[in-house]
Amino acid sequence: MEKPRMAGKAPVVKVLEPGEYHWCACGRSQRQPFCDGSHEGTPFTPKGFILDETRKVALCLCKRTGNPPFCDGTHKKPHAEPFAEEE
Repeated sequence: MEKPRMAGKAPVVKVLEPGEYHWCACGRSQRQPFCDGSHEGTPFTPKGFILDETRKVALCLCKRTGNPPFCDGTHKKPHAEPFAEEE
């Protein structure tokens, strides 16, 4: 099974306005943490989410979270995969 690319070693923290967003699940987007369509031809699809109010969020960049699109600290766990630099 293909694994997503790790786009970073820590989450990106943003204050987002109400609206619909699409989180990059493949790790290939040049607009991290959001999708730019780079997943085309891969088994990955972006994770859509809607915010009803302005909210500060921590969006996962390691792409290993158990709660996509939000960071759950997986990147800090001892059993987490080491961060691999871009090929």
